Amino acid sequence: MIHQQYFLGIDGGGTKCKARLESLNGELLGEGLSGPANPAQSADIALNSIIDAAAQAVAAANLPAETISTLHVCLGLAGVNIPAYRDLAEAWQLPFANTLLTTDLHVACAGAHGGQEGAIMITGTGSSAFACVNDVHTMMGGHGFPLGDKASGAWLGWRALSSTLEAMDGLSDTTPLTDAVCEQLHASSAEDIVAQALHYRSADYAALAPVVVGQARQNEALATAIIQEGAAYLTMVLQRLSDLKPQRLTMIGGLASYWSAHLPDHIQRKLSPALCSPEYGAVALARQAFKEA
Repeated sequence: MIHQQYFLGIDGGGTKCKARLESLNGELLGEGLSGPANPAQSADIALNSIIDAAAQAVAAANLPAETISTLHVCLGLAGVNIPAYRDLAEAWQLPFANTLLTTDLHVACAGAHGGQEGAIMITGTGSSAFACVNDVHTMMGGHGFPLGDKASGAWLGWRALSSTLEAMDGLSDTTPLTDAVCEQLHASSAEDIVAQALHYRSADYAALAPVVVGQARQNEALATAIIQEGAAYLTMVLQRLSDLKPQRLTMIGGLASYWSAHLPDHIQRKLSPALCSPEYGAVALARQAFKEA
């Protein structure tokens, strides 16, 4: 008979699914890592990834496989902010004892603030903002590339690429940045770039972000203007988050440290460091939801 209470946190996105298993007193017991877990991409793949990651965490904890049926779980998934895909996820027949379904932004926010409420600005391949204040959730951005994701890696690459094409068309002057983009892509014409970019996804555009950052560090005018545009957007979003009066405000993601140095002093002073991972945040939310279960 299994008497112990176990709490599992899942952080599921478009490329991977991470699981964290803890005991009632907060001891880390095991972790798991599997494939994509965004039901907006594939509900079946997402479900399989979640169960796989959970089973890995149970196995890593040296617990019997049937322990999975006793777990109190929080699923933080990309895509479930859209009602149709949330409905798909809510219809899953999951093997767990109890399940709380929420967004990947919510668990990232909880993790960044040590399991407490707060607000986050995420800047990586994509970008989005989220706040949880007095149990009220507010989301900004996160609409996906190219509709959103401003100041993300994908956006930086897209801005560089579109500027390069304008220069190739003779609509603006070539610059060290446009030359660097052509060199990176081994392109000598607009047609070369279009042929490569025809099926680009966010990550492909984001691969050009280091070119923009590198040129901006050399004070190249076009790259500097792009960085200033992104920083202005982030300043606007972070001020809006601050206006919500969160307990803490932080930036996370692969570009967070870079962007934070380009923000006005009054915004930088509002920022606190991230404390823990999204999967830690998911465990904290599971414990809050099911501690009396």
